[in-house]
Amino acid sequence: MPMNIDGEDAPAPHADFARLRRLNARAVRDSVALMRRTTPGDLRRPTPCSAWTLADLLAHMTAQHNGFAAAALGHGQDLSHWSVGPLDEDPVAQYRTATEQAIAAFATVESPDRAFTLPEFSRARTFPAARAIGFHLIDHVVHSWDIARTLGLTYTPDAELLQAAEPIARAVPDDDSRLAPGSAFGPGLSADHCTGPLETILATLGRAPDWCAPLR
Repeated sequence: MPMNIDGEDAPAPHADFARLRRLNARAVRDSVALMRRTTPGDLRRPTPCSAWTLADLLAHMTAQHNGFAAAALGHGQDLSHWSVGPLDEDPVAQYRTATEQAIAAFATVESPDRAFTLPEFSRARTFPAARAIGFHLIDHVVHSWDIARTLGLTYTPDAELLQAAEPIARAVPDDDSRLAPGSAFGPGLSADHCTGPLETILATLGRAPDWCAPLR
């Protein structure tokens, strides 16, 4: 998920960091619960992520969990951890295993200021753990919505998760990096007609809240 986020990295209080990790785990497990609703035929469906099928999105998300887990354990500089590989015979189980490995790796990080190496974001700098996990959280709030819309399901994250996600979404620069091939987020859309925080987050990150899967 290439994302160009600049700005000062303010230290995060430890209580806030524990909450961030808890909410991140909630967002990730929401995505697992939605993925469990898929059938093999669903993997060919188009998603709100331009040019990606659900199989492409699942492979991308699995790779992101692997990469972030490696970063939390001090191995993020190894690009092999971030590579998108083929899905196996049970891609949902493969995805679930990757999610739990990422959550477990984040749980080992005691300091919100611990440096994470995230080469997909920048090869010139590291990121404090709190910011890196914030990247992971917002990715999975948005991708959970992507999955739900692809399957024609409802995604209703709770208010606490949305309260944490909205400022992270607003911090993502809306610049030319969103036009790059493979960018997770497109140019921001107007949020004037959004009816709640989830729609505002989606529009801010270039998703049309009223997107529907094409009729098959």
